[in-house]
Amino acid sequence: MKKLFMFFAAKWLARTPLGLAVLGLGWFLGRRRRQRQEGAQHTERRQVAARR
Repeated sequence: MKKLFMFFAAKWLARTPLGLAVLGLGWFLGRRRRQRQEGAQHTERRQVAARR
């Protein structure tokens, strides 16, 4: 249900240049957030492996 809502929200926002800018900013921030989470998980795995 959430993905469907996100789809319609993106479709609605993409109709205007300002909406496209908002979508781009959201995409960039979400991408950055995912990269940081993956980096933290990778670092945590290294620390656990080093303790063994």
